[in-house]
Amino acid sequence: MTEKPPVDDVNDDDIEVGPPREWAAGVPGVLHSMEPAIKQLGLARTVKLMTSLNQKDGFDCMSCAWPDPNHRKVAEFCENGAKAVTWEANPVLVPDSFWAEHSIDDLLEKSEYWLGMQGRLTTPVHKPVGSDHYEPVSWERAFEIIGDRLNSLDSPDEASFYTSGRTSNEAAFEYQLFVRAFGTNNLPDCSNMCHESTGAAMGETVGVGKSTIAYDDFEQADLIIVLGQNPGTNHPRMLTALEDAKGNGAAIVAVNPLPEAGLRRYKNPQLPRGIVGRGTNIADQFVQIRLGGDMALLQAVAKRVLAAEDAAPGTVLDHAFLGEHTVGLDAFREHIAKVDDDEVLLATGITSAEIDELAERYISAERVIITWAMGITQHRKAVDTIKEIINLLLLRGNIGRPGAGASPIRGHSNVQGDRTMGIWEQMSDQFLDALQREFRFDPPREHGVDALKGIKAMQEGRIKFWMGMGGNLVAAISDTQLAEAAMRGTEMTVQVSTKLNRSHAVVGAEALILPTLGRTEIDVQKSGPQFVSVEDTVCSVHGSHGQVPPVAPDLLSEVAIVSRLARATLRDRADLEIDWQAFEDDYDTLRDHISRVVPGFERYSERVRSRDGFVLPNGPRDSRTFDTAAGKAMITVNELEHVERPAGRLLLQTLRSHDQYNTTIYSLNDRYRGIKKGREVVFINPDDLAELGLVDGQRVDVFTEWTDDVERVLRDYRVVAYPTARGCAAAYFPEANVLVPLDSASIGSNTPVSKAVLVRVVPAAVPATV
Repeated sequence: MTEKPPVDDVNDDDIEVGPPREWAAGVPGVLHSMEPAIKQLGLARTVKLMTSLNQKDGFDCMSCAWPDPNHRKVAEFCENGAKAVTWEANPVLVPDSFWAEHSIDDLLEKSEYWLGMQGRLTTPVHKPVGSDHYEPVSWERAFEIIGDRLNSLDSPDEASFYTSGRTSNEAAFEYQLFVRAFGTNNLPDCSNMCHESTGAAMGETVGVGKSTIAYDDFEQADLIIVLGQNPGTNHPRMLTALEDAKGNGAAIVAVNPLPEAGLRRYKNPQLPRGIVGRGTNIADQFVQIRLGGDMALLQAVAKRVLAAEDAAPGTVLDHAFLGEHTVGLDAFREHIAKVDDDEVLLATGITSAEIDELAERYISAERVIITWAMGITQHRKAVDTIKEIINLLLLRGNIGRPGAGASPIRGHSNVQGDRTMGIWEQMSDQFLDALQREFRFDPPREHGVDALKGIKAMQEGRIKFWMGMGGNLVAAISDTQLAEAAMRGTEMTVQVSTKLNRSHAVVGAEALILPTLGRTEIDVQKSGPQFVSVEDTVCSVHGSHGQVPPVAPDLLSEVAIVSRLARATLRDRADLEIDWQAFEDDYDTLRDHISRVVPGFERYSERVRSRDGFVLPNGPRDSRTFDTAAGKAMITVNELEHVERPAGRLLLQTLRSHDQYNTTIYSLNDRYRGIKKGREVVFINPDDLAELGLVDGQRVDVFTEWTDDVERVLRDYRVVAYPTARGCAAAYFPEANVLVPLDSASIGSNTPVSKAVLVRVVPAAVPATV
């Protein structure tokens, strides 16, 4: 028998706080992942799914985009991957009676955790105009309603079509094709809120906004610098790659405002030393940087590299590489020489000795990988910071050779593949020209709205229809109150989902939910069983095959949903000769079109059937060719701008707990940080607490300091004394998104600045007596 998971709502009066953990994974990781799976899925279903997860003939994990090694273990998954599978594949269903029992106002009062734990969605539901309840409808009626609404708009640009990174390559390509055939480039996606800064910086400097390494490069590196990420929670299988690198002699440096258990010590549960031994000490150096100080640190290290070259000419820089493959070195030298050392120390909050140590490690290493995630990408000057990462790598030729390169770590499992397939509001003319040749229609050329601009367009009444292919936009995006008000101002919202989330309760005048197959489930269409494909964070494309029957017989795949939506919407477009039905019947039809539109996907249907899939071409990695404006890698000059922190204020970052993935909350615990039974906490350094006149355990209100008159506040949160960097604080995403102003965005990428929010923390206001 399977068990329904607990569905009690949040009661933060019960929060328990203990010391943070000194190590990650080990036997507790196995127990925390497998016990819920067996209880909720049953033993047979658990074994079937876990032994197929990330295997060559199995299905790809729906959580992170971490790449798979060529030689895979029987258990090729991490704790959070197992939680994601359990969450999706649980056979508990939302009954049709649920919708009469729960109004939308009722759902608004529930937590994200409670909503997700109600079970799988199985029936299309519709909220009519003026109603406070969803009502079950047929698939045919659902598509008719949506098609009629889209065709009633004055312009296609009054509609916006969001995409989650869990969408497959095939569904993403068909989705963007439908949207462009409809007539708009309004294709925001979750990349807008996480790795857009990476694409902007790397696209300009090296010509490709993706990783320049392969999985095996980790084993060959001499030094790996881990910037602004917490792999123990967000992509735990990376710890195995780091452990292997250490076994081959690599040094690892962790740069982060918080000490994270996974970067301290890793107890690999698949090795004896991870069960009965101490495990592996991961970080050889921990640089506890102040929020917003990464750019200053990188410039300071570069300054030391150039000084070492000046002291011993010809022995530090890779002059052959620089001369043949780069431009901009002279201007960079001149600029870095003027970097103010005192400003660097103020911006970083660390010592000169720590910077000296990191610089010496970099200079003495022949092969260096710098890897980063959202702790770098969600700052005001994130784009320039990533350009400084590229600058530092280029100085010693650490791009385009084994064991070296730039390694941005994507979050969602196929967020990179979705972008490759055309999910972007700013796709190039080259892509649109290929689309035009293949399908014989002229796609729109004017750039569409991204996630933040889309919310503003809703506020202004310019976006009247919003659709989400997966995801949970109103929870994930910044400025929660303003974003939710904007969404409620639309005429219709449509969401393709497997489970309930906050976005299903924050809707337009009319709303629909379309339930879809999960990645774990077998997908059978007219031509027989189907599979989909994804692209991981190192540009490897491989198939994903569902393993268990769907939890309900009438669920549609994402491909089928888009196909039927297109037919219902574009039914009167005689100029379009796109066979949407053929896409639904046989996904190879889609892949054949992709092979002629997207570079690198030639013979797609054939190559993706290989057990290893195939790797997309990558100029910087493969041949040291750089498709930039200069035709070479560009060393850039970037002005340092550290984040000011007035007295009595803190810089706050949003982060995930260990028991969540993106906005999905698996439990109310954060094992590695010592938090149990709640999420309404704010982590603050003990010295900062004393300076602010606060004490550990006190209830506080957290206010954003911003330039407008909007009150952004987290009320009645519990203070947790925690060893974060001085002057810094942290609170959980997505709850703390309410503190991030919509207008606070990265320069050059328009990504929300969620990692250095200026806040004021004060004792909680005493509630007025009634």
